[in-house]
Amino acid sequence: MNNKENNSYQPDWTPEEHGDEFAIRIVKGVDSIPIAPKNRVFRKKEYTNDELVQGVLQNQRNLLAKTITLIESTSVVHQEKAKEILNRLLPHSGNSLRIGISGVPGAGKSTLIEALGGYLIDMGHKVAVLTIDPSSSISKGSILGDKTRMENLSKNPHCFIRPSPSSGTLGGVARKTRESVTVCEAAGYDIILIETVGVGQSEITVRSMVDFFLLVLISGGGDELQGMKKGVMEICDAILINKADGENKKKALTAKAEYSAALHYLYPATEGWESIACTASALTGDGIPELWGEIEKFSNITRESGVFEKRRRTQNVEWVEFMIKDFLYDSFFQNEVIGEQFTQMKEKLMNGQILPSIAFDQLKETYISKR
Repeated sequence: MNNKENNSYQPDWTPEEHGDEFAIRIVKGVDSIPIAPKNRVFRKKEYTNDELVQGVLQNQRNLLAKTITLIESTSVVHQEKAKEILNRLLPHSGNSLRIGISGVPGAGKSTLIEALGGYLIDMGHKVAVLTIDPSSSISKGSILGDKTRMENLSKNPHCFIRPSPSSGTLGGVARKTRESVTVCEAAGYDIILIETVGVGQSEITVRSMVDFFLLVLISGGGDELQGMKKGVMEICDAILINKADGENKKKALTAKAEYSAALHYLYPATEGWESIACTASALTGDGIPELWGEIEKFSNITRESGVFEKRRRTQNVEWVEFMIKDFLYDSFFQNEVIGEQFTQMKEKLMNGQILPSIAFDQLKETYISKR
């Protein structure tokens, strides 16, 4: 009896006079692969407004995330749903301390947030982190990698992290960051940390939506004061020199002294509060309790004086102004006639055949006439 007869499985081909050591088997494939019907459509579950509102109020994290996704959508239908949901969540919001965190690239903002967030959770707080990643000016895409940089915090059940693309918005914030804050507050998060993109004059947008603004820097980068714009320092309530550990600690203390002296000559960003400079190490945790102590002191002072509530009311007005500017920008460039006219003008502008001011006047007149 040959080898084929000794085996229940008979391969299509084997070498002649092969032994048991032969390791290769050519196996017959299946006759056919089942294919799903062409008319079968997989649809995501559509949640009602009631389900989303209740999901947020009960802090069901998946529905919280879906609600923010709905709010960030540019769809007209989604925006109508989002308005109703936000209106119903608004009475449950406002009970948090909103902290904006910005700084130079490489300053360790994400590491600091993980250290600060973990410390706050250990103290009994619920922390929401809204991180903004810069969008590409070419592809409009964004990496959204902050969750990977906050590995421990992202696993904590008392923390919610939401990365969003800046989509080119000035101020290093997403267009719907304010609405996202409202949703997170309604879900019961009492500390909202907003990590923004970079630093610059446009950071005033961040200042307009937070109670406390923290600027994160590092020492050892040359002349620290020359490297910072005065406009950014004027809007911060505290400057934190991060990575104050090991051999770098002495440099950090020197930088702290320099910034403390500089802040002394600037007009305070918040009435009744003198902006401070401090040091910390997000890596070791040194200075984190002291940083939170200063933020708590700030909160107590501004609440007692009424400055806290006054700023919140002012921010509501600024919020409306922002939405008006946002609406006008969109309505201008979504006009088909304007879009076609501007496309034709670009070549003339590139070739110097028309003044920018004249091009603007022509576009403006077209917009006004086509409304």
